[in-house]
Amino acid sequence: MENNTSKHPHVVLFAYPLQGHVIPAVHLAIKLASKGITVTFVNTEAVHHQTVKSHAMEDDNIFKGVLQSGLDIRYVTINDGFPVEFDRSLNHDQFWESVIHDFPGHVDELLAKLVLSNPPVNCLISDTFFEWTTNIAKKYNLVTVSFWTEPALVFNLYYHLDLLNKNGHGHFTSHANPRQDTINYIPGVRAIEPKDLSSYLQPNDYTSPIHRIIVKAFEKIKNADFILCNTVQELESETISALQERQQIYSIGPIFPPGFTKSRVATSLWSESDCLQWLSTRSRGSVLYVSFGSYAHASKREIEEIANGLLLSKVGFIWVLRPDIVSSDEPEILPVGFEDEVKDQEQGLIVPWCSQIEVISHPAIGGFITHCGWNSILESIWCNLPLLCFPLLTDQFTNRKLVVDDWRVGLNLCDQKPITKEEVADKISRLMSGKSADELRRNVKEVRKALEGALAIGGSSYTNLDQFIDGVKAKVQEKTGFGFKNTEVS
Repeated sequence: MENNTSKHPHVVLFAYPLQGHVIPAVHLAIKLASKGITVTFVNTEAVHHQTVKSHAMEDDNIFKGVLQSGLDIRYVTINDGFPVEFDRSLNHDQFWESVIHDFPGHVDELLAKLVLSNPPVNCLISDTFFEWTTNIAKKYNLVTVSFWTEPALVFNLYYHLDLLNKNGHGHFTSHANPRQDTINYIPGVRAIEPKDLSSYLQPNDYTSPIHRIIVKAFEKIKNADFILCNTVQELESETISALQERQQIYSIGPIFPPGFTKSRVATSLWSESDCLQWLSTRSRGSVLYVSFGSYAHASKREIEEIANGLLLSKVGFIWVLRPDIVSSDEPEILPVGFEDEVKDQEQGLIVPWCSQIEVISHPAIGGFITHCGWNSILESIWCNLPLLCFPLLTDQFTNRKLVVDDWRVGLNLCDQKPITKEEVADKISRLMSGKSADELRRNVKEVRKALEGALAIGGSSYTNLDQFIDGVKAKVQEKTGFGFKNTEVS
């Protein structure tokens, strides 16, 4: 008779092919594996190729650095429908159309093989933006888990697209133009202004492939068995409580690399410059870190105003300036003479990419100009850094609301566009010194306590992760008859 018991579930985890999604997915894989779960991590061939190339890796397994500790993490890659050299940034819409139409077929082929592995795959975790998850999981009788890498507030707004539409604030509305008054009818959201909705809920973005991905994904998510959210219950308690009345959602954030040190798993899509030597010459809290993340684009004019504002401020800075921040085919983006002036005055360091955790953990860093990506916000709060917010795309506008209006741990880089160098310099001054800086730092320390408490033994995120794993085991047993023995990697 076949023995229907195994030591642990076997989870297959699909990361969304953007660096800001891959990073928390990698660290979720490590968290789950440290609890004794077998994880097969799936990256696209393009993300894998860029990662291996940027780190000059000899080994093809990005998880090699953590496998010595006994974790059972398997690594596979999947084609996304294009050759690796295809420019996904420059051909944005074409790429995402393919993710909608062609990628699910590749996933189906891969899962047909993985369900035959040992131990057999019995749970599918995939990024919420993959709208095929529940259909394919049903085909292979897998427990379905949706992994949300942004705040619960953003999830909740997408989740209630029907209410936004019904009330005239959404994209399918009988109104000639969406309403611009306060939104105060979403369960778990006290009030939010339309300007603070995700860019994909703004009128000019209703036809983009990403908008259609979101609409489809949040129609399907109602069928997920579990939802994991990279947030902290204490920071978004009302929103999470409202969602928990509808589905099993677990906040397990912040999802960081073990010990909040530079990750032993390669996740950067660009080569990382060493900034530590330069930082070692700077006094405590004197340097401003500037980064607009791995995906969103700014205009050339905005970059020029920020550059001139940095010069005006006289504050030391490290600026991570991604080569395609304006566009892949726009290489010259800084004002003429800017780099020479920065060098002459020894004011700053401009690099194409770096290990963000390593840099912002350095005591010389005193503040962060950010696009308000969720990973950056959580990391900066962990490092007790106040923020200057310059949202560019997607959830970043809603994240700004949390940072500036709700938690009061940051300021707007510009209160209304167009941005000017004078306002940039003034806001940098307010962030780095004086009464406003002191107040921001006090607030950041309080929010940081919530993050620390959640991750501590017995804290909300620690407990939620254990409850989620127990829930997956029970659901697998219900679906397949498989039982599990208790094991955990110490």
